[in-house]
Amino acid sequence: MHTPHTRTTSRGLLGRVVVLLTVGVLALTGCSSLSTGEGDYVAGDGTVRRIAAEDRDEPIVLSGKNLDGEEISLADYAGKPVVVNVWWSACPPCRKEQPDLTEAAAELRGVAEFVGINIRDSGVDQAKGYQKKFDVPYDSFFSPDGKALMPFSGKVPPNAIPSTVILDAEGRAAASIIGAIPSKLTLVQLVQDVAGVEGDADGDADGGAASDG
Repeated sequence: MHTPHTRTTSRGLLGRVVVLLTVGVLALTGCSSLSTGEGDYVAGDGTVRRIAAEDRDEPIVLSGKNLDGEEISLADYAGKPVVVNVWWSACPPCRKEQPDLTEAAAELRGVAEFVGINIRDSGVDQAKGYQKKFDVPYDSFFSPDGKALMPFSGKVPPNAIPSTVILDAEGRAAASIIGAIPSKLTLVQLVQDVAGVEGDADGDADGGAASDG
């Protein structure tokens, strides 16, 4: 027969096991809605949303500073689709998807531009370390307080990390991926669709007109 002390100890051990398992699951899912003292952040499941041209809102306007403190603006990329990726240097899903983003940026050179929005990093050193580690070839807005996401209200959840929004050549949100991109091919084909070009089976753009189906 268990004594009261034994039962209490067992319940205590069980509670600690449950906590450890919960922490482990959350760690595996990446940037979930855990509070870190700097505000909550969330991660999606990679859901892809397309917005028909006739349903797109006004162009998104965003200006700010990059990681070097230089002024940049989405207007700098006018005339081509723009892939806007929200990231944080300590976010596991961001690190997992970055190689695909880097490869997609190279593959889509001349078709679309890429720019990041770095949030939650308290200083640029962490963000620059991330960019160096993953050889990120494009610029990023530096927005530790996440205010750079305000123009994307309704397109991505507040503090969603990672998330990706594809703007059309007019600067309007044309597609979004909430969570890590499912694959490089998914992103490339999505951008090609927005740009109105065709690609081969590997997603390489050939500059042809997009088919209506």
